[in-house]
Amino acid sequence: MIGFWVLSVCLIASAVWCVSAKKPVYSVVALLVNFAALAVTYVTLSAEFLAVIQIIVYSGAILVLFVFVIALLSSGVAPFSVGPNRLPKAIAPAIFIVLAAFGFLYYALKDSNVTAAASKGASRLGTVGTAGVFGSVADFGKALFTVWLLPFEITALILMVAVIGVVLLAGDQAPYVPTRRQAREVEREMREAILRGGD
Repeated sequence: MIGFWVLSVCLIASAVWCVSAKKPVYSVVALLVNFAALAVTYVTLSAEFLAVIQIIVYSGAILVLFVFVIALLSSGVAPFSVGPNRLPKAIAPAIFIVLAAFGFLYYALKDSNVTAAASKGASRLGTVGTAGVFGSVADFGKALFTVWLLPFEITALILMVAVIGVVLLAGDQAPYVPTRRQAREVEREMREAILRGGD
């Protein structure tokens, strides 16, 4: 129960941070923390496959997509200024978070068989990989492609529309000019205007 409450606080706090952050990069970091806490929650429920999918798909693919979207939206707005090196200050918190995550993982895997044996008949927990138990590959695939197929396809469509919209928003907005010489002059004037706006 202590692990559950700690993970619940992490999930709620990271979700609030993701929505309330002023900078989009901080929102992405908060979303990464939320995904990691959710993956550890799956591990405590003996759903290791869902935890791995949570990390690979969401943290490894969807989150990278969000980072690309942020990079596309902020490109060409103003020249980037090199800030202070914050990496030395982030080493200690990063090591603490990684060690805490490994501690939760070890604790969950150590007690997962005991929890499954104690709650046999009361829930659908069981050995990893067994069909018909919570978090198994068979149940996940069956639910994804039967009951949750329409939401899955709608999510894919929304993500594709979002990427297309960002590409259109971040595309070249240079006006049409009839000759290449005039096009180069317009491009030079636009770059100078951007540089002057960043000062």
